Amino acid sequence: MTDAGRFEAYDEHEEEGEPKEEQGYEGQDGPEKGDKDASVSDSGGSGKGYGSGPRPDPEEPPRIPLPRASVEDTGRPLPDLVTDPVPLVLEHLVLKSLLGAWALAACSPEETLAVETHLGGCGSCADEALRLREAVGLLHKAESLDLDPALRTRVLESCLERRPPRIPVPGWAAAYDAETARLDALLQDFGDAEWHAPVRLRWFRADEATSRRTTVAGVIAHLLTVDGLAAIALGLDDPLGDVEADRPTPSARTEAYWRASHFPPNRSVRAPWREQSHDLVRTVSFTGGQAGGMTVSYGDFELPLHDAMLDRAFECWVHAEDIAEAVDYPYTLPSARHLHDMIDLGARMLPGALARRRRNGLASPRHGRHLGLAGGPGRSVRLEIEGSGGGEWLIPLDSPAAVGSAEHEVAHVALDGVEFCRLAAGHVSPTEAAAGQVGDREAIRDVLFSVASLSRM
Repeated sequence: MTDAGRFEAYDEHEEEGEPKEEQGYEGQDGPEKGDKDASVSDSGGSGKGYGSGPRPDPEEPPRIPLPRASVEDTGRPLPDLVTDPVPLVLEHLVLKSLLGAWALAACSPEETLAVETHLGGCGSCADEALRLREAVGLLHKAESLDLDPALRTRVLESCLERRPPRIPVPGWAAAYDAETARLDALLQDFGDAEWHAPVRLRWFRADEATSRRTTVAGVIAHLLTVDGLAAIALGLDDPLGDVEADRPTPSARTEAYWRASHFPPNRSVRAPWREQSHDLVRTVSFTGGQAGGMTVSYGDFELPLHDAMLDRAFECWVHAEDIAEAVDYPYTLPSARHLHDMIDLGARMLPGALARRRRNGLASPRHGRHLGLAGGPGRSVRLEIEGSGGGEWLIPLDSPAAVGSAEHEVAHVALDGVEFCRLAAGHVSPTEAAAGQVGDREAIRDVLFSVASLSRM
């Protein structure tokens, strides 16, 4: 039959609906190799590519190869799953050398398994591993790279017990020496960003909260200028130099220093501040403590040098906490002995502060029955300070020259030591201070507001 005849026969079968034969498309098997009639024409014009079989219907979806068979359907064996690691086979000396790394959790999983398997059967290595693991527990904690803040004090005390200093620091200057050293340790690793971090100085003035914005460097400049008041009293150089302040008060001196700076204070202020603090401690030490009675003028009031040095220690600690808060860094309290001395200074200054407030009309007037003669008893408030550095003080209400008297006690106030210091620094409002109160409410209010009035820039 000719090609034309074959195609006519094909058309006839298709029209009659006879079943079509599919050769070479069953499953995934293609036409046999070498079958010329089974080759598919790319153009699809001649139709010879389908051999003797029928052509696919154009309206049917194209024939797509089936997905690749999964490895599970091939009948081949699957690889074995490794459930437990095989321990390394290492010599005894090698395993013993790995004990230090194992104690520090620095071994690989295979080495760890090998060491722990070995420890189950070797008593000497097990004992050594136990000692190393206990030694690791004595290492410094990873979350803190700072030394114990009390380490310096303990080392110095131990050294001084063995060999007393040839020129000892007076006890009333020890707190200033310690607090300036702690602040300097905080500053030593500061970068430029930390030195220019914003800090807000806070204090109370006329019963109103007051603040002044500056930087970390500005706070150190403030300490430099106010510490200069003690330096002047001792005959040392004035850090202001030729700069003239409106008044010889701490705030006026600080503002004058800030104004005279061509640029905002930066890290360069640390060196003169630290040098001045060393000079102060060295000078009072060489006097043998006899200079403690000298007078230091603060402009509006005066303090003997031994109290002025405690005042400077207190302000150094307070502003160190301001700086630490600005850079988000923890800062610890002073030692209990130094904290007690600072609180004692504040308690001794309260009668004078109360008298100034009364002259300015900010405190209740004195009571005629208990005027409190000079050196005699008068109305008193018992001030109880709890916690580290605490104690009890009887505060005379009617005269700075009066003596506190338990017989004339009209009220009792209890405060935490740190809360009292923050109130005296102007960081807590008198109305918000957490205090236990018993007795005359007016007298208690006068004492609390007098504590806040001790604060200044």
